[in-house]
Amino acid sequence: MKSPTVLIDRHPGRSTQTIGIARAIGTDPDLIHEPSIGVVGTKGDSQCYLGVMAKVEAIHDKLKSRVGAGQGQLKLRLVQPEYTIATSDGIRNGTREMRYSLIGREVTNDALCEHLSATGLLGTIAVVACDKPPVGTLSALLEHNRPSIIMSDGPIHPGKDPKTGEALDIVSAYQVAGHPDAEYRHHIACHACPGIGSCGGMFTYNTMQTFIGVVGMEPLHMVAPPSDDPRRTNQFAGELVDLLANLIDKDLKPRDIVVRDSIRNAVIVAMSIGGSTNVTLHAPEIARAAGYGDFWKDIMTPEEFNYLSQHIVPVLTDARPYGKYSMVDIDAVGGVQVIVRELLEAGLLNGDVLTCTGETLARQVERLGSKKADGKVVYTVDKPYKPTGGLRVLGGNLSPDFSAILKLAGVEGGLENNTFRGKARVFEGEQALLDALDRHPEKFQNHDMVIVRYEGPSGAPGMPEMLDPTSRITTLCRERGITVGLMTDARFSGGSVGLVIGHVGPEAALGGPIAFIEDGDEIVADLNTNELTCTALTDPATLAKRKAAWEKVVADNGGIHPNCGAADTRLLHRARATAVPATRGGGLHPNREVWVREPRKAERSTFVLKNKHRPQANKTF
Repeated sequence: MKSPTVLIDRHPGRSTQTIGIARAIGTDPDLIHEPSIGVVGTKGDSQCYLGVMAKVEAIHDKLKSRVGAGQGQLKLRLVQPEYTIATSDGIRNGTREMRYSLIGREVTNDALCEHLSATGLLGTIAVVACDKPPVGTLSALLEHNRPSIIMSDGPIHPGKDPKTGEALDIVSAYQVAGHPDAEYRHHIACHACPGIGSCGGMFTYNTMQTFIGVVGMEPLHMVAPPSDDPRRTNQFAGELVDLLANLIDKDLKPRDIVVRDSIRNAVIVAMSIGGSTNVTLHAPEIARAAGYGDFWKDIMTPEEFNYLSQHIVPVLTDARPYGKYSMVDIDAVGGVQVIVRELLEAGLLNGDVLTCTGETLARQVERLGSKKADGKVVYTVDKPYKPTGGLRVLGGNLSPDFSAILKLAGVEGGLENNTFRGKARVFEGEQALLDALDRHPEKFQNHDMVIVRYEGPSGAPGMPEMLDPTSRITTLCRERGITVGLMTDARFSGGSVGLVIGHVGPEAALGGPIAFIEDGDEIVADLNTNELTCTALTDPATLAKRKAAWEKVVADNGGIHPNCGAADTRLLHRARATAVPATRGGGLHPNREVWVREPRKAERSTFVLKNKHRPQANKTF
């Protein structure tokens, strides 16, 4: 393999700007022919990103103080900080602009590919915020595969209702969207998100930051502290530079760290924190970038995923949105390293995998002096918050891809003998559902199964989240004491709760069975068999008739179903034409063929996963 590290040669035309940059940023022009080092950050229109620049500048200043030709210094060329751009999930949920959210992961990957590859960075520190940009950042670092390290910008503090003292967050604001009192809605909006930082509950941001820490690319103690914690610009900045220098010295690269067992570790921790369903979208993308083309074959089969969640891995955190506490509370009781310690001691994680600190995962936890679980915010494996893991993937005739994902930790009712039976109410797109919830919320009945389709990676295009409708349905169900399910070929915010099933595939736009459901059909979600079924479609004649009718509509409309969203920008058109299924990460790949840079085999280790507190349930796959 040719090294991706690019050196500035002695050509005067190529040297002149690098000499000028070195002088302008105050570094030694004599170092311009050395390998480059620098810091990158993610930005966008959201409070999530407001703290990023201060951390990037603090790290850049530390790098600048360490770069030089003297003894003990880093003899490298320092490049100026660079930033990527993304949309705000919090502001855009429930709008058509939300189609750009997941695409933002791809844009971040592309932007950093441009920077890392064209600049040829030897060493990189990345500061990341919000949901999708951190995954796009990690993917780019894995593909570039030169020494690098990530730091989360940090979560926001919870808000507080000054009238009641109740803790609030962005989900609280979405859940009052249907409240009849406009003044009350505005009151909650004004107090739900004070300050800066990414969503504070165990939503997608904290699920994926925990994932990135456990997979080895971020020091564990840097995950949980809030964005405004002074450690992030003081102590952590210097530590990151030291750690990167060590990675460069040892030539320890991202693909040395992110291997099959470290990805498995991160998925298991995501289960144990009741994490976001988006982890089953992002883990395949991270695995792909690490060289493993198919997560569900190379890393963990759906059968094993479900068995672990059902029998082996409990939920250890009493965290929002299904519980009470936020990530800053987890930080206060010792951070994510407390959770990792619990799982390591129970035998659920392989502690021998390497991390960005240069240590094994187990050694890093030991060095951090990780506390024991407090039993209130973080529970122990033998006495967990919930006995089963937070996630379940479903097959069945509505999910032949075995892609449908349910956040079991967030289910608040409606399961009888671990099964939900409901009647389909079909909506052709999210806006139709929002209109119905606005105008006639009383028409939603107990055991309705709402179907929202043509919102998948290709259909929307862009696979938006459904936080707005799920939040309204959650409030409606709580007020009336009923259960209304929702299933979609789109995805959910980590803040969604209730009986919600996303990533149903193949998606409707590509002729998946979800396209053939009709109003009134019986829908069964059986968590004993992990199947999602439409009873009517079990009849071959009914399936064939409905499929033929669907295909005629598509043919009459020039090959695209008229209920698909408008691909009215080049970026959305790219998603329409190239998006791969959720099971492969939902990314944008030429001809819908997943691209892997330098594929590698998923080597199995000798580690045997087990829960020492449940020896009767342990099983080898």
